[in-house]
Amino acid sequence: MLHFSRWSIGAIILFVLAAIVVLIPNFFPEETVEDWPDWMPKSQIVLGLDLQGGSYLLYQLDEEEFVVDRLSELSNEVRSALNQEPRIGYVGLSSGEQIAQTQNVQVRIRDEFLGQLDDVRDRLEELRNPLNDALIGGPSTEEFDLEISDDGLVRFTYSDAGLTARKRTLIQQSIEVIGNRINELGTTEPSIQRQGDDRILVEVPGLDDPQRLKDLVGQTAQMTFHMVQGGPTTQEQAEANREPGQIVLPDAANPGFYYILGEVRVRGEDLVNAQTQIDTLRGNEPVVALRFNSTGARAFGEITTEFVGRQFAIVLDDEIISAPVINEPIRDGNGQISGDFTVEEANDLAILLRAGALPVDLNIVEERTIGPGLGEDSLRAGELAAAVATVGVVAFMVLVYGFLGVLANLAVILNVAVIFSVMTLIGATLTLPGIAGVVLIVGTAVDANVLIYERIREEFRGGRTAIQAIDVGFRRALGTILDANITTLIAAIVLFYFGSGPIRGFAVTLGIGIVTTLFTSFLVTRLMVATWVRRRRPTALAI
Repeated sequence: MLHFSRWSIGAIILFVLAAIVVLIPNFFPEETVEDWPDWMPKSQIVLGLDLQGGSYLLYQLDEEEFVVDRLSELSNEVRSALNQEPRIGYVGLSSGEQIAQTQNVQVRIRDEFLGQLDDVRDRLEELRNPLNDALIGGPSTEEFDLEISDDGLVRFTYSDAGLTARKRTLIQQSIEVIGNRINELGTTEPSIQRQGDDRILVEVPGLDDPQRLKDLVGQTAQMTFHMVQGGPTTQEQAEANREPGQIVLPDAANPGFYYILGEVRVRGEDLVNAQTQIDTLRGNEPVVALRFNSTGARAFGEITTEFVGRQFAIVLDDEIISAPVINEPIRDGNGQISGDFTVEEANDLAILLRAGALPVDLNIVEERTIGPGLGEDSLRAGELAAAVATVGVVAFMVLVYGFLGVLANLAVILNVAVIFSVMTLIGATLTLPGIAGVVLIVGTAVDANVLIYERIREEFRGGRTAIQAIDVGFRRALGTILDANITTLIAAIVLFYFGSGPIRGFAVTLGIGIVTTLFTSFLVTRLMVATWVRRRRPTALAI
């Protein structure tokens, strides 16, 4: 155990030096590091929300609204299925407020068609919508339960498993959209995690404008394009003048004014890109430039050709954000949105359109803002706790194990350096619980050395020479230390997998620390002790 080949000594030393080099940028301000040459490391540890301040938002899926919307879609599907040839007569198909009140879709087959209930079941069975989340070989999950009674009453209700599966899918889709939106802000290491079946936790360190974050994350961003049929006018006049198939929506820039709009002509799904630009022809006004795919470009070109001189409304989440006049045909698929935007408003709108629409409405159930000052206080408190713990451990090891205790302390310090180096390389976020994990690892690393030294002491007292005792002590302590650290590593993995937020921060540092502890205990400490033994050839051990 005390023999090291030259290449292994070189590899260990090179690894430790590399870890120290990677750690160096963390001791300098970010502005200084940016000016360093490109060949030098520049990555720094990312501080979590509790250490540098920022915004914390907890969203919950609006289950009631989603269920009503989904059942309304199902109602239309039921109508289409029963109207297929040969048509099956029915009455009392649920819609609107009925669905909201009953949380189901009902329809009654007319008496003269009761003999065709088998055909009804065949047509409607497809609408139960099998979901692809079942295990291979297991039964599929149906989104809806279907009941058909002998008197012709048909009822669709959401199945428990189907609703859970749909919510899980919607939350995952929402996380992806929210991640795209926040990443466009250029913030550092946002944390976006699912909590339970219907909640999303959003943490953005360093962002001191929570309202902007709420506006950006919580907006559904469903964009549609309509021809203006009337307005602007009051809501009462617009409702009185609208024709079947037309809708009345408010003007976001002019509260109290409403427009009558026709059907959807182009949808936001046909957008390829949206970027902020400065329109020099409009007095350097910020605008959002749009580019459509081939389908959207063709539809946009047809509309702008047919309706030159007419107003064209751009609707975002049921509000008209712009209603420009079509001056000339636009056939290249490029357009722009103007509306007296500030640069920040134009940027945020472009982000929303690029990132896509949320698949469901999200409601804020908890929000917190942590100021930079409080984050600095937490960081100082964590640093003080880590320093006190380290000093206490160092003093104990020196008093109990003498020179070998000094070597163990040096290995522990290198262990902490390697932990932070690994976190810097992988971009892990350091949180206050993460600092607690580092403090715990200091104790764990020392504990490994204590086991080794106590084993050496036992072997020396048992009659072995000092060199033999050291060699056997390292060898026989290995199994015990591995068992202890592997069980702790399993606990860290479980915490990371099932935990969230601060718990994950603790689990990350704990897991990294366990691996680096094994490295420093059995390679670094052993190398230093082996070097000391070769040079001093001790005959006694002062431990």
